[in-house]
This record gives sequence, structure tokens and C-alpha cells, in this order.
Amino acid sequence: MYLVHAALRPLSPGLQLPLGARDLLLAAVRPDDRIEHLVVHSDATPGPALGVYLLADSLAEAEARTAAFCGRVLAAVPQLAGWRTERAAVPLVAPFYERLLSASGAPGRNGPGPLPST
Repeated sequence: MYLVHAALRPLSPGLQLPLGARDLLLAAVRPDDRIEHLVVHSDATPGPALGVYLLADSLAEAEARTAAFCGRVLAAVPQLAGWRTERAAVPLVAPFYERLLSASGAPGRNGPGPLPST
């Protein structure tokens, strides 16, 4: 299972996602989308984002199917008119783990001090 974030952007400034956007999106899910769960982050910065959990055989497939799903739904659901998908990508978690490791204070590659191999 993959988590893909789809960044949404309004076609006109000030446009807000409608209340119940998640329900509108869920109603448009088809079995071949292989979407397991959807989360709408209306207050994300710089704009709303969808968290799409879906089954896929590869990262590239997950991102492509999320983009296709968003494009299809935004074009077909009247209440979501005026929105476009800016990008659909798996969020990077490496920076999060790098911060955790460097905060531990342990010497080594991800913390202060020489590399263990030196």
C-alpha cells in the first residue's frame, strides 16, 4: 500500500473546497482505482491536499493512478469544479528520520562525530 499526496490548487483565488469534499471523492472511487482510504487536508500549506492510500505494484503506478483519479473526479464532479491537481507524489520521509537520528546525539553518519568507518 502506498500513501500518495495530491496537491490541489484552485483555478481562481479564494476558492475553498466544499464541505463534504471527502464524501464526494469517495463516491467517485471505482474498484479499479484500488483506493483503500482518503484523507482531505483542507488547511494544508500552500493549499489543500489529499492523502490517498492505495494498492499498487510500484511507486510510479501509485502516483500515476492517484493523478488519474484526481483528474477524473475534479473534471466530473460539479462541486469540485475549479480545482486542479498540481502534483501527486509519495511524501518523502527520509528528512524526518534524518532529524530523528541527528537529534539522538549518537556519533556516526547521521549524528555528530566521525563516520564509524574512520
